[in-house]
Amino acid sequence: MRPPRPHRAARRRARPVRRRTLLAGLLAGVPSVASGCRPDGTPLPPVVIATGGGGGVYRALGEAFAAALHDRWKVRATVLTTAASIENLHLLATGRADLAFTTVDAAAVTTTEVRGEGRIAALAGLYDDYLQIVVRADASIATVADLRGRRVSTGAAGSGTEIAAGRVLAAAGVRGPGAIVRSRLPASASGDALRAGRIDAFFFAGGLPTPAVADLARTVRVRLLPVGSLVAGLQRSFGEVYLARSIPAGTYGLGREVPAVAIPNVLVVRADMPSAEARELTALLFASKPRLAAVHAQARRLDRRAALATYPLPLHPGAARYFREAKPWAVSGS
Repeated sequence: MRPPRPHRAARRRARPVRRRTLLAGLLAGVPSVASGCRPDGTPLPPVVIATGGGGGVYRALGEAFAAALHDRWKVRATVLTTAASIENLHLLATGRADLAFTTVDAAAVTTTEVRGEGRIAALAGLYDDYLQIVVRADASIATVADLRGRRVSTGAAGSGTEIAAGRVLAAAGVRGPGAIVRSRLPASASGDALRAGRIDAFFFAGGLPTPAVADLARTVRVRLLPVGSLVAGLQRSFGEVYLARSIPAGTYGLGREVPAVAIPNVLVVRADMPSAEARELTALLFASKPRLAAVHAQARRLDRRAALATYPLPLHPGAARYFREAKPWAVSGS
């Protein structure tokens, strides 16, 4: 199955915008940067962070990291609401964002327009997304194969969710024109549609618990479809961007754990970001772990050793320098 095409706006070929370095004044030792200004007193440009839609983890963590950037360097930070991974990568590659969240499977299938000439590099691996296939508890849907002919939201166009959803459906034999009645809705809208009976199921790849699914589960009893039996086939076809995991019992009120597929997330920047700047941003990411964990539990999983795993994206040299200095392999519980 061909990966979904990103938003038209994100696909538009454009000369990359050469955004001025975010922290250049700070790294050069200019005192005025502590006040968020250049040496001439004019404000520093805002840092633009591409996140995701409302009800997702990317948005919550992006807002928290924006606050950390402001507190540390007094720079303004703009958090973009997007369709998530694919759109984020295009925004980053074309210079319309400075930092972005993405899943690694989305990074693996983005076009050479994004990944060509080493345009994108990772600061750190973050945590695993879980592909959640949500149905009402009383629905006569037990497996992914049962979605044939049903009304299904496969995630927003331009999202990593849509990539993973298409692959999982195909692995279960649900493929071809008319296999499902497809909607392309972000997490919150998918939850609203399931609650209202406009769809029968929806996919969403996100950290646990995903706010939009948790909100839905407060008013509607839900189940998650198991996909554990499909993981080996996904790995044979697409590699280790997919991992076998389980969604714990108790999540969203579930009575038992659910075999699932997980997809690692990474925080990425343009590869031409100055090394010193990338190092400082990586250091701030780990220094901000308590703040990030306060807005979403998945940030507790931020770990310096695990963060080195960013396949298929290379680690930015500045981030690599940070990890060499931090020596996470030599420290227990880093």
